[in-house]
Amino acid sequence: MTNHWIDFRNADVIMINGCNPAENHPVAWHWIRTAMDRGAKLINIDPRFTRTSSQADVYARIRPGTNVAFAGGLIDHILQNERYQKPYVVAYTNAPMIVDDRYGFTDGLFSGYDAATRSYANATWQYKRNADGTPQRDDTLADPRTVFQIMKRHYARYTPEMVERITGIPKAKAVEIYELFSATGRPDRAGTVLYAMGQTQATIGTQNIRALAITQLLLGNIGIAGGGVNALRGEANVQGATDMALLWQDVPGYMGIPRQAAHPTLKDYLAKETPATGYWANKPNFFVSLLKAWWGDAATAANDFGYDWLPKAKGNYSVLEIFDSMWNGKIKGFTVIGENPAVGSPNQNKVREAMEKLDWLVVADQWLTETAEFWSAKRPLRDTAETADPTKIGTEVFFLPVASFNERAGSYTNSGRWIQWMEKAVEPEGDSRSDLWIVDRLYKELRKAYAGSTAAKDRGLLSLAWDYGDDPSFEKVALEINGYTYGLREPIASFAALRADGSTACGNWIYAGYFQGHEKNRAAARDAADPGGVGTYAGWAYSWPVNRRILYNRASADLAGKPWDEKRKVIWWDPQGGAQKTGSWVGNDVPDFAPAKAPGAAAKPGGKALDALAGTDPFIMKPDGRGWLFVPSGLVDGPLPEHYEPFESPVGNVMSPVAFNPVSKVFSGAADAKGAAGDFPVIATTFRLTEHYQGGSETRNRPWLIELQPEMFVEMSPAFAAKRGIVDGDRVQVESARGSVFARALLTERIQPFQVNGTSVDAVALPWHWGFAGLSSGHSANVLTASIGDANTFIQEDKAFLVRVSKAGPQ
Repeated sequence: MTNHWIDFRNADVIMINGCNPAENHPVAWHWIRTAMDRGAKLINIDPRFTRTSSQADVYARIRPGTNVAFAGGLIDHILQNERYQKPYVVAYTNAPMIVDDRYGFTDGLFSGYDAATRSYANATWQYKRNADGTPQRDDTLADPRTVFQIMKRHYARYTPEMVERITGIPKAKAVEIYELFSATGRPDRAGTVLYAMGQTQATIGTQNIRALAITQLLLGNIGIAGGGVNALRGEANVQGATDMALLWQDVPGYMGIPRQAAHPTLKDYLAKETPATGYWANKPNFFVSLLKAWWGDAATAANDFGYDWLPKAKGNYSVLEIFDSMWNGKIKGFTVIGENPAVGSPNQNKVREAMEKLDWLVVADQWLTETAEFWSAKRPLRDTAETADPTKIGTEVFFLPVASFNERAGSYTNSGRWIQWMEKAVEPEGDSRSDLWIVDRLYKELRKAYAGSTAAKDRGLLSLAWDYGDDPSFEKVALEINGYTYGLREPIASFAALRADGSTACGNWIYAGYFQGHEKNRAAARDAADPGGVGTYAGWAYSWPVNRRILYNRASADLAGKPWDEKRKVIWWDPQGGAQKTGSWVGNDVPDFAPAKAPGAAAKPGGKALDALAGTDPFIMKPDGRGWLFVPSGLVDGPLPEHYEPFESPVGNVMSPVAFNPVSKVFSGAADAKGAAGDFPVIATTFRLTEHYQGGSETRNRPWLIELQPEMFVEMSPAFAAKRGIVDGDRVQVESARGSVFARALLTERIQPFQVNGTSVDAVALPWHWGFAGLSSGHSANVLTASIGDANTFIQEDKAFLVRVSKAGPQ
């Protein structure tokens, strides 16, 4: 995320859309309340009336899966009413850029669509170029082919009336929110947007967040204190996990994974994946240093630093694809560390049946999870009253007990990118071991098993530079992540020291500088001073990159380098700054910019990396230095967010003939049924509870938490229940096209029908924490959800699907 939870205190307006911090993020809620205590306004958009909703100044009930339509209306309101911050938009975004004459949008599809492959080619989404290769632009924003005018036409379709038809939010309520939030589009105001799974778990989840980013760029709310697009994660280290490439499409540091077809050699990878301009022009330094960290002495220029040993992707390795391949018998072994897919993954019958086809399964966890016990007689079978028969399941399961968080040392990276070190508090219970110990021992046993092999395919495994002792040292691993000069192993201070010649090694370039030895462990820093008063707390922990607290903070100053808002100043240009007194960026944060590049500096013609950017190009990770309102490349489903219905929807798409995301992958196996509204007329969504955590294996084994939330339930309105003869506490059956679950009916006004295109559509909501194991067991809501996901990330669409609900007999 661009800012930090503490920074919420600087906002004048906070819009919460897709998360529920009053219940699920109490620390974030503290800073939200701090802002409200000084007069900030709170907007909440949610399908359910939550505790967050009860504290909001304005609340709107939105139909699940329609966030782009709501945000599209906000963008239209900003553009039509000129609420955008024009100097910021013209100078700092790609609004003035002129797009290829071939670009178009017709009947729900962008130009470049191939119906046969269900994919886009993005050639027509590019900028028009001058003879010297620079993008054509019109700073008056008048040219009809500018990004600004293309956006204006695109979002003019999202009128308040259309927003009401799609989302169910009354026109007057939508306009009230648009007016309140767009009022932050001026230098002396700041607005922040908070989101979580309510936005991302959708077939257009990436475009949902893109729409929020467009809004914030138009209003000038990126790079400033009190602004940003900020995610509220469901675990303490989600940011750290993604930084370290637990996302299947990356290697550490958000560099794309090499692909067999496109990147057979290191030269191919670096040539195709390295832009000539912007800070990513340094990718060879980062990537080669990563290879050097992995293979050490064996990685030389002569063998492309071991690049041939690095496995190349031949397809999609998302969770959805993994379980589809497993269900089809293509995967025979599966290792699961710290995850519980037999509760958390969608289409649970498919997931559990897929694991029956494995030869072996390894689960490393603190608890005997549903994944570890998928074979047991506790597990209910698909659409029957029967349970699994262990004698008919041939999968051999190995369970490895893992130490808890306070039984090991190491770092956590919070949502604001702050890396914080924690020492071990107590010794692990019994024979449980840290996850580092388990992975370390696994590698050592594999190396022993393959010792002496001369096969070329085994060289990568045998050549890995990994030897941190019998009990692997967390600090030594941290040093590898931080990076060091090769040979002397001197820790590097920042990624600026990395080179592509094999002289440096670095396990994750964005973490460079965080751990420079035990005596200089900056993740363990605990100085709570905040001299600038804007909440950056530069002496507390270490924020990647280079301890920067607010990303793109050059945009917090105007074209001349002066803060837009003196009350919330982040960095500014000091003409007398720097060691040579020739000028530098200074302030309350580490500048996200070339430190000595003056605001008036021109881009160097034909320049590379940051030399190609001017002193007014703050978005240095983009090749043109500008925030992208319109995306020429990088997304597979279009350059602008467009509303499509969820995979399962009670209505058609009133915006276009294209029902749902035209490039989302649709699985069509026997376990992947799609429900029709005629059979399943009720909208369902999922949510989280304060008392239970993720897949529930930890909290459903805590008696005091079970007392607070003892069993699985489904929320429904009293009017909905009355039509079905259901009273509070009844046992009910909820069915989708993929399976059914039983739960207690909880009658509440928190959930209500939605008015969709003139029709009332009923809705229910289910928590997803339950499974068949643990002290408190129950059916999993993910039995009902579909194996369908976002077209870019493949995150599952859990927030909108179709069901039917009926009263059930006694158990």
